[in-house]
Amino acid sequence: MDTVIAYTGGAARGNPGPAGIGVYIVEPGPTLVYEVGQTIGNSTTNFAEYQAVMVCLQSLIQLYSEATQTTHFDIHLDSELVKKQLNHESTITEPGLVPMFIEIHNLRVASFPYLTLTLISRTENEEVNRLVSEALDGKKK
Repeated sequence: MDTVIAYTGGAARGNPGPAGIGVYIVEPGPTLVYEVGQTIGNSTTNFAEYQAVMVCLQSLIQLYSEATQTTHFDIHLDSELVKKQLNHESTITEPGLVPMFIEIHNLRVASFPYLTLTLISRTENEEVNRLVSEALDGKKK
């Protein structure tokens, strides 16, 4: 089974402050399938990281429909905290993240039986970092 790799990330300038997210999805080849960078208002970096994962999952559902049930997806993210929380390896201490955690959990259970989360370094997440920066700087592609 081929693996679709999605890169996600979020950042807040000021933490909390103006925040943005980036999602970059590639199929084997690698072939770019989808990318987005957008602002999300004022929030914390952790909230932005969660929002990026949520947007990623929603985008994968739109792109792959029922094929999400049989496709292996690997989400690469550079937030160790978010990865551990989403994998039930760490407790969520920020109450505002709980509703997003629940929504992501429900999406995973309903649509992604072959989903993994992989922690990568920030330098391995260059495309997402570019998308986040462009969104926060007001640049359009």
